[in-house]
Amino acid sequence: MLGMEILVIIGLILLLLVLWIISVQRKFAVMDGNIQNAMNQIGVQISSRFDALFAVLDLMKGYAADDKKIKAAVNKLMDGAAARRSVITARSAPEEVSEQEQVIEETVKSIRLAAERNPLLCADKNYTKCMDAVECYGRMVYTSRLIYNDSVTKLNSALGMFPTNVIAGILGFHKREYLSQKGD
Repeated sequence: MLGMEILVIIGLILLLLVLWIISVQRKFAVMDGNIQNAMNQIGVQISSRFDALFAVLDLMKGYAADDKKIKAAVNKLMDGAAARRSVITARSAPEEVSEQEQVIEETVKSIRLAAERNPLLCADKNYTKCMDAVECYGRMVYTSRLIYNDSVTKLNSALGMFPTNVIAGILGFHKREYLSQKGD
C-alpha cells in the first residue's frame, strides 16, 4: 500500500509540474504575441507614412513640371526613398525600424527644404494634408514604440525570474531588444 501512495504522490507532482510548464509557456506566448503585434502596428504605420511621403513627392513633381532640374531632384528623392524602403513585420529587428525611420526623416527634411523654395507648393491644401498625414503617422509610430518597449520590458522581466526563466529558455523564449526612442 505504501508503494501505491508514493506512486500517486509522484503522479500528482508530475501532473502539477506539467500544468505549471504549460502555464509558463502560455504566459510567454502571450507576451511574445504582444511584442509581435506591436511590431506589426509599427510596420503598418511606417508603410502609411511612406505612402503619404510619396503622395507629397508626386505633388511636388506636378509643381516642378516646367523645371527639369527640380523634377530630376524629386525623382532622385523618390527613387532613393523607394530603394531604401523595406517592410517591417512582426519578426523585424529594432535596427530595421530605426533604418526606415531614418529614411523617412531624411526624405521629410529634403521635402521641407524644397517646399520652402516654392511658396505655391506650401500653400497647396493637398501638400498640407499629406504632410499632416506624415506627422500623424509619425506620432502613431512613437506611441506604438512605447507599447512595443513596454511589452519587451514585461517579457524581459519575466525571463529574469527563476525558475520560469529555465522553462522559458528550454521552450525557446529569449530576451528582446528595445526600440530606441527619437533622441536616444
